[in-house]
Amino acid sequence: QVQLVESGGGLLQAGDSLRLSCAASLHTFSVYNMAWFRQAPGKEREFVAAIKWNGGTYYTDSVEDRFTISRNNAEKKVHLQMNSLKPEDTAVYYCAAQEPGRIGSAISDYNYWGLGTRVTVSS
Repeated sequence: QVQLVESGGGLLQAGDSLRLSCAASLHTFSVYNMAWFRQAPGKEREFVAAIKWNGGTYYTDSVEDRFTISRNNAEKKVHLQMNSLKPEDTAVYYCAAQEPGRIGSAISDYNYWGLGTRVTVSS
């Protein structure tokens, strides 16, 4: 059974930094595309960042110069380094895994999901 477990969320102030981690139980983690999504209160879940099996990265415009996605295939983990956090970054952050193929940014592109970790940024 595939499990994705997020960690690292918390309560922060604007301008702070935070690193989220996702541990995956995927047997062949290295071939999966991995992503982070987030869902703010009262809003739909949205794409944040993705990293291909080969290390290529993609970001939504609002975080591109502040967030960095990375992966450690040996540890089967994906990370999201978030800098210069803003109140609008407040959300539950979800880790997602996509089976090998063309990387996507839609919820329907991803096959496995974690339960999320909450990030709250105060002004």
